[in-house]
Amino acid sequence: MERLPEGHGTTTRVLHWLVAVLILLMIPAGLIMVQEGLERHLQDALFIFHKNVGSLLIVIVTLRLAWRLTHRPPDLPVSLPSWQRRAAAASHVALYVLMVAMPLSGYVRVRAGGYPIEALDAMGVPALVPRSEALAEAASSFHQVAAFALIGVIAIHVGAALQHALIRRDGVFQRMWPPVARKRT
Repeated sequence: MERLPEGHGTTTRVLHWLVAVLILLMIPAGLIMVQEGLERHLQDALFIFHKNVGSLLIVIVTLRLAWRLTHRPPDLPVSLPSWQRRAAAASHVALYVLMVAMPLSGYVRVRAGGYPIEALDAMGVPALVPRSEALAEAASSFHQVAAFALIGVIAIHVGAALQHALIRRDGVFQRMWPPVARKRT
């Protein structure tokens, strides 16, 4: 019987699940906030939430990426077919690219459009892009397309995780899942 792969460390798991939860909150907020006919106070609250959590995500994703680049993940099981190894690597690259591109394009859209980002404004962080409707529009278009790409890659990622957890039962899912304390007998 093949030994189960070792799990990721606590820092990796915390960063993974923190980013996952924040992104899973951002997706519905982003989709709902742009709907026509939404009550103004709800729309404003969702925009403020989305902008400020997006700013937080820039920081956390940067930390996560830096951590990932300096901490090699545990090896995948040797029984995993090479095509799945390549697919996993490609999907992780896509996730990281989109997790960086989404908050950056959102930031550019908001700042170039001349809108506030309340948390950054409160900290005195100046706008890092010039006011430009053309730039704001380009960033908005990119942000919208990238959002659906991110949703697709997340669906693939979650699907693969569930396949490893429920069908293959090869320990790959447990590498990132919070560890379960075992009872001592």
